[in-house]
Amino acid sequence: MSLFPKDLEREAMALLQVCRKHGLTVATAESCTGGLVAGCLTAIAGSSDVIDRGFVSYTNEAKQEMLGVPVQLLESHGAVSEQVARAMAVGAVDRAQTDVAVAVTGIAGPGGATPNKPVGLVYFAAARCCGETISEYHVLPGDRTDVRVASVRIAISLLRRIADQS
Repeated sequence: MSLFPKDLEREAMALLQVCRKHGLTVATAESCTGGLVAGCLTAIAGSSDVIDRGFVSYTNEAKQEMLGVPVQLLESHGAVSEQVARAMAVGAVDRAQTDVAVAVTGIAGPGGATPNKPVGLVYFAAARCCGETISEYHVLPGDRTDVRVASVRIAISLLRRIADQS
């Protein structure tokens, strides 16, 4: 029995195959998903040849200490922002010394929303060791679990996009 939906496992397997094809290693930097992206990828037997590590950086302090996110970014844009997601992804590549990394930061709910940052707002970024970083955001519907599972799906898709650019 799997913890993740079968279609999501297939997407994770496809990502791992792309990484193997290009000889890439992966790290994750997660806030609102709390390690679910890494958990989904490592649920696949044999993933250790691709997955190096996952950083669960739930607090601002963890983002600073583990990933090197500048305090100025957190103060000026907030943890749930494109700027912080990008810094988390770059920090994960740098700290883990992997080829690619994905970052997720958002508001899974039910609390934590502000007028400008609703529940379901999640920022994603994927970085390559060569310096390229891509990012996007989504406002995801549903409850906390729905937002988190949808975030895992988007993170895997974004990782695949950046990995396939080899």
